[in-house]
Amino acid sequence: MRIDIITLFPEMCDAVLSESVIGRARRKGAVELECHQLRDFAFDKHKRVDDSTYGGGMGMLMMAEPIALCFEDLCERLGKRPHFIYMSPKGKVLTQQRVRELAQLDNIVILCGHYEGVDQRVLDELVDEEISIGDFVLTGGELPALVLADSVSRMIPGVLSDDLCFEEESHYNGLLEYPQYTKPAVWRGKEVPEVLLSGHHANIEQWRRENSLLETARLRPDMLKSAALTEKDIKFLRSKGII
Repeated sequence: MRIDIITLFPEMCDAVLSESVIGRARRKGAVELECHQLRDFAFDKHKRVDDSTYGGGMGMLMMAEPIALCFEDLCERLGKRPHFIYMSPKGKVLTQQRVRELAQLDNIVILCGHYEGVDQRVLDELVDEEISIGDFVLTGGELPALVLADSVSRMIPGVLSDDLCFEEESHYNGLLEYPQYTKPAVWRGKEVPEVLLSGHHANIEQWRRENSLLETARLRPDMLKSAALTEKDIKFLRSKGII
């Protein structure tokens, strides 16, 4: 898969995406990530990509033409039109389900907004969807773009060491992840649950499922409403007085 990021700060994005798991995945070719300087597509000597808004108001707005030129250049180089995403607080809040869906695509392009955002005509004519990482506002779209790129990249085969790395974690199956522990078995008087030391795999799996249900009920009860619960799950939750 290939992910392209259109930004005013490509060095910032590239620095983050060159480290840790994603950086290793890039170096071995499991995922292709490219960051593009929007100012390269400005059409004046000052490399301006913003201007004042019609109708007045505070702040500057990113102009349509540099964004269009950059996206069209990408389309020409790729030989196709990739899925175009704008990171915006007005977009649909990112979910693990949407991450899984995006990870099935061959190529996505992510536009990072700045100032007061971008000319609406870009959103109307070029952008396929707007995505938010939460109901709050940041100074720019780079951090949200990095969140999206990271979350999608780690779903691609070969990026993580094993699919189980994400299949058993929070949100993947509609529940939060169960508590986890490492050595020592006793830390400041607090012991690791005995079942996890037993070596009995069936009992461990049952404990993990039950505690995943309990964590979800405690921290995100709203998620239980849409989770795929088995009859055994429902019976367990009822025994705990949760449903």
